[in-house]
Amino acid sequence: SPAERANLAGVRHIVLVLSGKGGVGKSTLSTELALALRHAGKRVGILDVDLCGPSIPRMLRVQDSAVHQCDSGWVPVFVGQDKAIALMSIGFLLERPDDAVVWRGPKKNALIKQFVTDVAWGELDFLIVDTPPGTSDEHISTVEALRPHQLLGAVLVTTPQ
Repeated sequence: SPAERANLAGVRHIVLVLSGKGGVGKSTLSTELALALRHAGKRVGILDVDLCGPSIPRMLRVQDSAVHQCDSGWVPVFVGQDKAIALMSIGFLLERPDDAVVWRGPKKNALIKQFVTDVAWGELDFLIVDTPPGTSDEHISTVEALRPHQLLGAVLVTTPQ
């Protein structure tokens, strides 16, 4: 739909951060990558679609933030000393940030699609997408929803073993 494209229209590059398993440092890498790009003068957003453990809000010390709606969708939370990194996380939508989310596939996939399309990002040089661990349905949903947009690519986080 035109509205979907509009919300990502101002995003120049999208980077997916993936891993084959949990606990390898995806969220840490996503956060550090965002901070490094911001430090280099880029406009950066982070989309945290890790439904099982949305840890980026805590890493950036904004876990108590609320998201608001505007005409074009959800307004991301702005973080960092200069409030220059836009962040949207499933963590903001849970009653308690430590709640585990137990949902069946279709509901998860609908939420991810909504997340990708309904956030008013504005103008960004980079949107970093922190995905759940593994290679699940959620990844397919994320990539499907992003397909109309130019993906810069993916960063695959692995450990030596």
